[in-house]
Amino acid sequence: MAEDSDGFRQCIEREFPALTRRPYLDTACIGIASRRAIRAVSDFAHSVQHCPEVSGTAQHSRLNEDRASARPLAARLIGADLSDIALVESTTHGLTVAAQALPLQAGDEVLMCDLEFIQMGLIWRQLSHTGIKVRVIPSGAGAITADMIREHLGPRVRVLAISSVQWTNGFRADMATLSQLCRERGIWLVVDAAQHLGAWPFNVKETPVDVLACGGHKWLNSPFGTGILYLSPEIRGRLHRPIAGFFAAHPPGRTWGESFTQPDLLPLREYEFTDDALAWEIGGTGNYPGAVGLAASLSVVLELQPHRIARHINELTDHLIEGLDRLGVEVVSPRAAHHRSGIVTFSVGPGAPDNAVMKHLLQAGIAVGVRYIAGVGGVRVSCHAFNSAQDVEQLLGALDAWVGRRVPRRAAHPKPLRGAGRTAEIASQRTLIDALDDDLMGLVAARALVSRGIQRSRLEMRGARTDLTREREVVERFHDRLGPSGTRLALLLLHMSNGHT
Repeated sequence: MAEDSDGFRQCIEREFPALTRRPYLDTACIGIASRRAIRAVSDFAHSVQHCPEVSGTAQHSRLNEDRASARPLAARLIGADLSDIALVESTTHGLTVAAQALPLQAGDEVLMCDLEFIQMGLIWRQLSHTGIKVRVIPSGAGAITADMIREHLGPRVRVLAISSVQWTNGFRADMATLSQLCRERGIWLVVDAAQHLGAWPFNVKETPVDVLACGGHKWLNSPFGTGILYLSPEIRGRLHRPIAGFFAAHPPGRTWGESFTQPDLLPLREYEFTDDALAWEIGGTGNYPGAVGLAASLSVVLELQPHRIARHINELTDHLIEGLDRLGVEVVSPRAAHHRSGIVTFSVGPGAPDNAVMKHLLQAGIAVGVRYIAGVGGVRVSCHAFNSAQDVEQLLGALDAWVGRRVPRRAAHPKPLRGAGRTAEIASQRTLIDALDDDLMGLVAARALVSRGIQRSRLEMRGARTDLTREREVVERFHDRLGPSGTRLALLLLHMSNGHT
């Protein structure tokens, strides 16, 4: 167990170095990219500055292969087959594709609860012109159970649309029971897993669902505009197919690149489309850097292992809830272990009081948020793999200070409070500066690496090691943007890129 724990910590320290200096507890809003993901996207961006392949056709083929590298990792994460995974832009995109693909008819009903994220209701409401109706189940004390859902299952209910983890209070649904219930009743189970995957294990073989959508920019720590859509092989043959691009069709030749060279190729002909989930992708040129970043991010999650991440999160949320209880603060999130997630929400009073606490914590350099839906919510704290017990202690300490100041303050003591607030703000901004410096140093090292590769290529071509005309262009560009300081910076970068330190 010690080696297991050591490996977990080493991976976190290696991939998220900046977060060792700042309590970032807002992953439920947007995650923090790992060093591996940043490097993957940076390397990709550098590679497309010139065409490393023999032709544009070969280059485009390689880009498609790079994008496709995210699919097997996503499949492994949720226990699916490769053919079950489509790459989408976000959770919203995935749910929209699913809503349009399901074979629903006028009079069919979609069941959802009032805890859902705005987009869940928005998607289904926009299908009202087709005669599809949406029924909303009122949650009880911030929870939605199988018994509550069972009571609302009328004869016209065809879809249960639910978030496996709710976004305001972190309630984790009993997906195993809901899966069984839907399969017994012949109801489509559509799952929003945006607040689940990356923090908690989910296996579609063990817990069958029909559709699962998850953006990469939250708990998967890949904020680059790419997510995953799982479509069960049991349902794909019954789904409406989108108007897809040619990458979703089988090429007339061995590859599309080869097909384009055939004189008898025509734009209007019969095409055979794949039965894989990728048929529900756009089928054209995709978000290549996003998929590359997602693949790298998924590799980090798989290295850390979802069950170890969940165990670590459990320890942090236990510690946080105990601390909130000591402070006499209301815990809005569920306490039962089987309904807990990485989100712990607390409240000192709806509206202005909760927002005041959030502002206080932000000024102390602790990133949190405030979220409400249907009257449920408060100050939302997200505990993820890269967080530590020290992060939780820092939050509890700042909250303790706020609770202690809830009594009316005397007018004679405004300056120390303002000074303390300024000090905390400076500390927070310095943390950001440190993170930016880390990024700058990484970019300088990456630039030097690419530059030396160019130098080697020039020498292999029997050319000069450096191109003075090119170096002059670099200096001029830095000077135009940054003035005389830019000139000095450009000369220093060129000096370092030529192998000097």
